[in-house]
Amino acid sequence: MKETEIHPIIQIDNLSVHFGNEPKEVKAVRGVSFNIPRGGMVGLVGESGSGKSVTALSIMRLLPYPLAYHPGGRIFFKSDKEIKQEAAAQGEDLLQMPLNRMRAIRGNRIAMIFQEPLNSLNPLHNIERQISEVLLLHKAMNREQARQRVIELLQLVGLSDVMDRLHSFPHEFSGGQQQRVMIAMALANEPDLLIADEPTTALDVTIQAQVLELLKELNRRLGMALLLITHDLEIIKHTVQWVCVMHDGRIVEQGPVKELFENPRHDYTKHLLGSTPSGRPESVSKDAPVVMQTENLKVWFPIKKGVIQRVVGHIKAVDDVTLTVKEGQTLGVVGESGSGKSTLGRALLRLERSDGRIIFEDRLIQGLKSKQLRPIRREMQMVFQDPFGSLSPRLSVGQIIEEGLLVHKMGGTPEERRVIIGQTLKEVDLEPEMHERYPHEFSGGQRQRIAIARALALKPRFIILDEPTSALDVSIQAQMIELLRDLQKRYKIAYLFISHDLRVIRAMAHEIVVLRKGRIVEKGSADEIFAHPKEAYTKALMAAALELKADKSGAVSV
Repeated sequence: MKETEIHPIIQIDNLSVHFGNEPKEVKAVRGVSFNIPRGGMVGLVGESGSGKSVTALSIMRLLPYPLAYHPGGRIFFKSDKEIKQEAAAQGEDLLQMPLNRMRAIRGNRIAMIFQEPLNSLNPLHNIERQISEVLLLHKAMNREQARQRVIELLQLVGLSDVMDRLHSFPHEFSGGQQQRVMIAMALANEPDLLIADEPTTALDVTIQAQVLELLKELNRRLGMALLLITHDLEIIKHTVQWVCVMHDGRIVEQGPVKELFENPRHDYTKHLLGSTPSGRPESVSKDAPVVMQTENLKVWFPIKKGVIQRVVGHIKAVDDVTLTVKEGQTLGVVGESGSGKSTLGRALLRLERSDGRIIFEDRLIQGLKSKQLRPIRREMQMVFQDPFGSLSPRLSVGQIIEEGLLVHKMGGTPEERRVIIGQTLKEVDLEPEMHERYPHEFSGGQRQRIAIARALALKPRFIILDEPTSALDVSIQAQMIELLRDLQKRYKIAYLFISHDLRVIRAMAHEIVVLRKGRIVEKGSADEIFAHPKEAYTKALMAAALELKADKSGAVSV
């Protein structure tokens, strides 16, 4: 008997999911069948758009019905009582369950960690209120009991300074910290099944390891089943017991994780296992002109307390940072979640209030007013960490890309702009015909490519790439790196590349700065940093990311 057939808490039988109607009907999931055993850990892996998240959302009944519908299939959920009985009872079909019954299960018996935390958290409520809401609704706790449980949960997921952050709002946290808040919320009621949709995408490697260990510990201690959705095969390899490989809406292979990694049968599985970011960027001339530089840059956020909101201290998100980026060069910025990487990027583009000098192409832009900055903004673009949050849901992909062209008067006629849009979409491996579709119709990885296309359309001199590959599967990561390197070579674009994935940084960056608590702790050429990191923090970061081993001299090697 297969491992996943033993006491399944979820049994998915021939599930299909379609969106829309003919002739534009999209068959997102096609005849998928697999089980999740009680207390077991199952991985669902595949490229962006393969149907992983749609399958998970079907379990939760969170798809946009009636736009989405199920032409076939059943999803049986078995209670503890039904599992203990002889397996005659299949359980309740979640797809046919009354809505009020589904609401009692959703968030209580079955919980989900979503891929894009900022889009899932309420921007109007602080984190204590949002996590407490789950406890008050399902556990009937009073406010004080709920507060103690919230503190316990936030400590459990490794959020620092918990007591000082209870009244903070989602936008006041880094991407990794937002994800930890989402995990705490999902774990609040100790569910029977936790669906984790790319739960570590926004996390740095050290916190990623902690979160995965936390999920495994909860699985052991509580008997909580886990469905882990990811494009990262290394996470799958070290976390789950059973893995299902999805491609084009179908499961092409499934089996015990060790067996699948050692002896993959399907060509697509072999393709996934063989894909990894590789290569090095082309060297940059020492005489290349400086495009962007900062001197003693600071971004401090005030901490206010009391009735009159008196300032009692500061969060030093960026503290005394000096750096330089040349034409055709990539400066990699690495560090743990909350180290100030994204804040630094926003400050360089004057999207965050800061102190210090910011010089773009020999022009001091720190003191410029909004009207003076507008012509320069075409030359400086940013690809944000959360693609869904940065793309307007009310505009089509074509309109999103066209918006910048209209503002900066590029492409004189609608036909000329349509040509630019089509060419840009092709550059990021999307079909030009997709310009009529809306962001919610794309997978997370596809939305990231749309965000990159929006920046590239303006032919900028400097692009800040904030975790641009974090939402992409490994094969598309490799393609995207090749694309970014090719565009850099062709147009001599300067990149500030922010990432917690050091494999990607190794393939992209000429120079690297390592940030910790807002300060640069180490910087130098990529070759120097990877071969001979000087700081203990840098060594620890690399060891966690690349599974490196240090020799007696302190050098590290892959």
